[in-house]
Amino acid sequence: MTYGTDLLPSDQTEVGRPEEGASVALNVVVPRKHPWRWVAVVILAMVTISAAQAVAHNENFRWEVYWEWLFSRQVLRGVMWTLILTVVAMLLAAVIAIALVIMRESDNPILKGLAWVWVWFFRGTPAYTQLLFWGLFAVLFPVLSFSNPFGPDIISIETKYIVTPLTAAIFGLGFNESAYLAEIFRAGFRAIDKGQTEAAEAIGMSRGKIWWRILMPQAMRIIVPPTGNETIGMLKLTSLVLAIPFTLDLMFVTNSIANRLFLPVPMLMVAATWYLAVTSVLMMGQAWLERHFGKGV
Repeated sequence: MTYGTDLLPSDQTEVGRPEEGASVALNVVVPRKHPWRWVAVVILAMVTISAAQAVAHNENFRWEVYWEWLFSRQVLRGVMWTLILTVVAMLLAAVIAIALVIMRESDNPILKGLAWVWVWFFRGTPAYTQLLFWGLFAVLFPVLSFSNPFGPDIISIETKYIVTPLTAAIFGLGFNESAYLAEIFRAGFRAIDKGQTEAAEAIGMSRGKIWWRILMPQAMRIIVPPTGNETIGMLKLTSLVLAIPFTLDLMFVTNSIANRLFLPVPMLMVAATWYLAVTSVLMMGQAWLERHFGKGV
């Protein structure tokens, strides 16, 4: 049985194959236009330029004072001490947080309860209140002693020689931050399937190698982003150590200079500039760590 071509279109001899010289309609994809995006960009650019001009030409900001003190020795020393407080307090918080995670995951109900109380207390009270307590610690406990309950003191020392403003600031910031890091670390390790640990043990890997080669790289993918945010928060939280008072950090130094000059605005701008600069560096470090531990994902 044969079929003719009388049912085919006039400009085609076979279905899907046009004759020579026949016009073919091409499917051209035209991207959707978004004119309102450009309108929004123009409006935002105009607002930004206007705001920048208003700030730059406003004499009340006293830009000459700002540039005079931005790189002064006092301010740079304040930046250095702020960084020291941030790093040491975060290290202390990380060590305590790891211990809290181990206690929370243990089978001992006493250790688990103590860890829960620690997290509950330091997350539930303001950081400023905790720093005030550490600032008054030497007044509340003038002498620290280790004594025999039925005899004289074995060791006794004045508190002011141990709990200095620097150590009080580190303890106050580190203890407060440890409660938050403990929950971050616990969430990171709990997100890993227990089957991976069981599989590693089945092939004879040691416990230390399992933690270092299998659990830690996976947990860091979850731990690094919130820990980076907490580090940036710690940097700015150091501005509260004036409650102790710790007189070497950036915020205390700029406030002292502002009170001496009776010009608070330019010195606040100096402090904000340095906080923003250090925060930007920390954000770049966080992004690098996220890329490093995110390999293979």
